Amino acid sequence: MGKLFNAYVSSYKMDTKEWDEFLAVAGDIYNSPQLQKLGKFEHHLKINRLQHIRSVAFLSFLVSRKLGLNYKETARAATMHDLFYYDWHEDDLSHKLHGLRHPKFALNNAFYLCGTLTKREQDIIKRHMWPLTIIPPKYPESYVVTMMDKYCAAIESAYSMNKNFRKKLDDLLRLGE
Repeated sequence: MGKLFNAYVSSYKMDTKEWDEFLAVAGDIYNSPQLQKLGKFEHHLKINRLQHIRSVAFLSFLVSRKLGLNYKETARAATMHDLFYYDWHEDDLSHKLHGLRHPKFALNNAFYLCGTLTKREQDIIKRHMWPLTIIPPKYPESYVVTMMDKYCAAIESAYSMNKNFRKKLDDLLRLGE
């Protein structure tokens, strides 16, 4: 497996030097009660929203740091990219067009949580669903979060739908014991 996949696995273990470095810049958001509530919402089938956010934010932090980008703003905004409080799987008229609408909900909730956000942080949250949403990201950090969101969603979907992949990943994570 590659370095990016190994970093994905590390996002579950949360016991590395890199995880501690991530928490140094985004731990106030990640550990907030508002974010921790997201663990009760299914996101990608067997993966809850908090697990998804943790992986996306951690990988985005590592990649943006490696590329010499603003990894602090990237980590903070990625931690809030899916900050909404409903189960989008429910058959409810208010959840229609979820993929297009939830970035704005997350952005509004991020403002409530933090008070202020930089232009870069706002763009990261607003544009993370590109190319589904028409307007592309403005900053390289926004592209990083967009790509890591898709990467993590692909792994999480494979985990949820493929028993063999789930067993292999559970063995790596030691979650299946």
